[in-house]
Amino acid sequence: MLVKYWIVGGQYTNTDFDELIGGKAEVRGPYRERDDAVQAWRRLASATRHDCLARYSIAEEVERR
Repeated sequence: MLVKYWIVGGQYTNTDFDELIGGKAEVRGPYRERDDAVQAWRRLASATRHDCLARYSIAEEVERR
């Protein structure tokens, strides 16, 4: 089993976080280790902490072989 981690999110049109500006999410990764994804997410979240319309999360993809 192979696990990949992705950072997904972006700028939303409102604080309900139900519609992304431009309709497309930013996707960063993949990261092989969760700790690497968390560090990258922290940097991104810190850089956008003053923007109430930005939201990012870590998604996990499990690939079964």
